[in-house]
Amino acid sequence: MFAFLKALFTPAPAVPSSIYDFRVPALNGDIIDFSAFRGKKIMIVNTASLCGHTPQYAELEELSQRFKDKLVVVGFPCNNFLFQEPGTAKMISDVCHVKYRVTFPMAAKVSVKGPLTAPIYRWLTNSRYNKLGDSVVKWNFQKYLINEEGRLICVFTPAASPLAREVISAVEG
Repeated sequence: MFAFLKALFTPAPAVPSSIYDFRVPALNGDIIDFSAFRGKKIMIVNTASLCGHTPQYAELEELSQRFKDKLVVVGFPCNNFLFQEPGTAKMISDVCHVKYRVTFPMAAKVSVKGPLTAPIYRWLTNSRYNKLGDSVVKWNFQKYLINEEGRLICVFTPAASPLAREVISAVEG
């Protein structure tokens, strides 16, 4: 209860104007610097280890490998939906790297909705920042595609396979 009240009265961190200004903690303790992705498309996906969509990790890895010269996938574990990502960084890493052989960058666990929403998700979901439109993260494995110029161009539902025709078309386009 006190954490919720504190969150209500704590000013939100500033949201950068460009996706390339974000530097986020990685799952392994390093930093993911989005400026390193200039000139490539970026797919940002909120993930969870205990979700019905968790097998999408394998499809995201396949997409990442297939388009490794033009696309970077970045996973953001979150525990916002039915507590489907309750684990520690080590537990999340085991699911990603051992079970699904994920090689794309994985951020540290964040909140993707509510008063503690991570700044990058405020950027993704608010037209004031992303210049595409407002959106709501509906569930785990919602996908946000950013073009080579750093503009949000598509939002794909959690149920959309990373290998679906419309996703592949957007990545290739």
